[in-house]
Amino acid sequence: MTSATTSGASAQTGRAGSSTWTVILCWITVLLEGYDLVVLGAIIPTLLKTHHLGMTAGDATTIATLSLVGVAIGAVCVGPLADRLGRRRLLIGSVVLFSLFTIVVPLANSVTMFAALRLVAGLGLGACMPVSLTMMAENMPADRRARASTLTMTGYHTGAVITSLLALQVTDDWEILFYLLGVVGLVVAVVQWFKLPESEAFVRARRDGARRVPFTELLKPAYLRAGIGVWVASFMGLLLVYGLNTWLPKLMNDAGYPVPTAVTQLLVLNVGGVVGLVLGGYVADRKGIKGTTMGWFAVSVVMLACLSVRMESDLMLNAVVFLTGVFVFSAQVLVYAYVTNFYPASVRGTALGSASGIGRIGSIVGPSITGALVSSGIGHPWGFYFFAAVAVFGFLAVLTLPRTSAAARAEAAEPAV
Repeated sequence: MTSATTSGASAQTGRAGSSTWTVILCWITVLLEGYDLVVLGAIIPTLLKTHHLGMTAGDATTIATLSLVGVAIGAVCVGPLADRLGRRRLLIGSVVLFSLFTIVVPLANSVTMFAALRLVAGLGLGACMPVSLTMMAENMPADRRARASTLTMTGYHTGAVITSLLALQVTDDWEILFYLLGVVGLVVAVVQWFKLPESEAFVRARRDGARRVPFTELLKPAYLRAGIGVWVASFMGLLLVYGLNTWLPKLMNDAGYPVPTAVTQLLVLNVGGVVGLVLGGYVADRKGIKGTTMGWFAVSVVMLACLSVRMESDLMLNAVVFLTGVFVFSAQVLVYAYVTNFYPASVRGTALGSASGIGRIGSIVGPSITGALVSSGIGHPWGFYFFAAVAVFGFLAVLTLPRTSAAARAEAAEPAV
């Protein structure tokens, strides 16, 4: 009796330790993507000022676009592979690919090579987030999956803040930022190899004989309605995230706010994003993911519309920008939380990868359209009208989503034994 009790306690301790490593390593992996999110933007002024490799503003735009294209392709392709080969191997492989090609970016001897290295690094980077989110969600009970997604994504914003602070310190020695990111990524991959366990949900699915599923599985009637809604909502959500992060300071400046105030709003926006992630996950787990996501998009519409109005009070401006960050950034992540809750383990990686990949198209479209509005001299107020309209489409997309998960419906349909 004592031996059995001790054995059970040891097993529970082992599972708890594995769970802790999963949380830590997935969070750090997402932090790496957050770091990479702003590293190129942080060094572009230096690259152009020093005419590195003869780089022009057009070259920088092409490099930035190809980086995002690589991320989008990686996100779409990793899902089916993760559902076939396992979450653990795919995550480690993706981190290694991203890290190796990041280290050699400063060694590029032409703009073409620079862009190609960023494209390939993006393939690995794009795979990191959907697999990390999948593993975190499968590591948590079903009633805590929203918090799992939002907690993981706090690493994203933390990484972005770290890059911003480091960029202020290294100034012209921009190569350090890439070397550091690549080396840290390889160290993380080594730790993952020894400490990161495979997802128990994936192991059970393979053990129970769940068949391997292609992307076309998502187009079948059981998943199609949810798939379309998730893809549209993810597209709109990432369009808002990247559009605001790219153009908010310029839109604020065009509205008549001084440059220091306009730049400060970007920090306020991202602080609000972190708070919103924690709050959104908690509310969604208690009140339901679909309803919470709809509410978050609805409030985003109001906040974005308010930003089109010139405010004389700094306190009022900070409050509106903060609340915009609270609701806009976490609305996007709650879409991912819906995916992890709706789809069964056998297709979850594929579904999350497709949502992330299609959403990445929005991350390219958003800054492009907003940039065109700014170039036309109508960035303010039409940039914020555009963002508000996008949030409306996000709300409508979530409205179409089924409330009952496909996994729950499948269980209910099984005959009683």
